[in-house]
Amino acid sequence: MEKHKINLGLIIEGCLAQNPGSQRKLYELFYGYGMSLALQFARHDIEAEEIFNDSFIHVFKHIDKFDTSFPFKPWLRRIIINSAIDHHRKYKKFNNTYSTESVPERKEQDFEFEFDTAVDLLPILQKISPAYRMVFTLYILEGYKHSEIAEMLDISVGTSKSNLTRAKRKLKEIWIKENGCPKKTNQYG
Repeated sequence: MEKHKINLGLIIEGCLAQNPGSQRKLYELFYGYGMSLALQFARHDIEAEEIFNDSFIHVFKHIDKFDTSFPFKPWLRRIIINSAIDHHRKYKKFNNTYSTESVPERKEQDFEFEFDTAVDLLPILQKISPAYRMVFTLYILEGYKHSEIAEMLDISVGTSKSNLTRAKRKLKEIWIKENGCPKKTNQYG
């Protein structure tokens, strides 16, 4: 049985015409991808769903700004990340940030705590504070620099670095508490 090929260009054209069927298809087509990304920033499924839905409201309002000569997924990824940042700002979840003066110096080897995939990391990532989770996700999983994170979150570079250090430490503590020993591989952390 041949799989039905999806024509993303036609779906986007339908979205430009505000066709509800095309909007539903686009939403469904990227639901799994978008939710997996939103979950990295959220404490639970409901919060991730809110971030994802806010992202798609933005997509539908601004679909005319999408350049069809480029892939859709990176454009959507940027929107989801921005929606996650907006969501956290909206709910004032950055109120427990710290300066680097309060963080003792540690050697990087203290944080040789890593995971095979983001899926392995997700359950404990959702247990750390929103400020730590946001910086960790942007720096480790998304590859942003501390200067970029500081600008996006309206915090200092030192606070970004401090929150990353604290996030790594907290993730390690949670993993050890739940599993008895740190898991070492070679991808995250």
